[in-house]
Amino acid sequence: MSERAGPVVLKLGGSVITRKDQPETVDESKLDAVAATIGEAAVDSLVIVHGGGSFGHPAAAQAGVSLASGTHDTTAISEIHAAMGRLNEAVLDALHEAGVPAVPVRPFSAGYRDESGAVVQPTGAIETMLGEGFVPVLHGDVFTTVDAGATIVSGDELVVSLAASLAAQSVGLCTTVPGVLDEDEDVIPEIERFDAVEGVLSGSDATDVTGGMAGKVRALLDLDTPAQIFDPDGLAAFLGSGAPGTRIDGSSQ
Repeated sequence: MSERAGPVVLKLGGSVITRKDQPETVDESKLDAVAATIGEAAVDSLVIVHGGGSFGHPAAAQAGVSLASGTHDTTAISEIHAAMGRLNEAVLDALHEAGVPAVPVRPFSAGYRDESGAVVQPTGAIETMLGEGFVPVLHGDVFTTVDAGATIVSGDELVVSLAASLAAQSVGLCTTVPGVLDEDEDVIPEIERFDAVEGVLSGSDATDVTGGMAGKVRALLDLDTPAQIFDPDGLAAFLGSGAPGTRIDGSSQ
């Protein structure tokens, strides 16, 4: 029996599927369009991770919880997790409507941060889901964290962890921009070192507790597998094994 190829790991940015300037508001037209593209691509092995957008970020910011700052307040933890659950349900509904066999994976119940703050996301259940033809759908969430209660785990961190653990064949981040942009708003074709683009990267205007574009680039540079950052117009190309947007490849460093 031949060894199963690693999955495609796709991140749907929170700004793509929600209206980040309107609390807990799904951008239904964009979400439906993205889901339809995924359904039409019919990728054999796919893992989806989505961001928090206007659901998780405001709740986390109000509680003062971030990637590095934790809380033991169970009400705050429950509120952030519940907000992400509401968005996850909307994403699943759209994917089901598009014929995608999507199933939920709630990170808070499955993973944690260890003593060093590193993400630990076991993948046994996810591998079994893939083997049965399902499309696991994870999301940014709260994460129990050793000596810190609970912190935020970003979708980007989960993408990196999953891509490494599952030996992903390709990694893509679908964002609101066509790639990482330079000073002239042109797409940077490839990034191999963070310091080469640090000066042009900036955070989102909307509330974001996970580092914005700079955080995405830093996380993806840690991967052995090159990744692509693109907008919804590039999604079909990515799912068709193309290379839209910006290629992030830190493997040579």
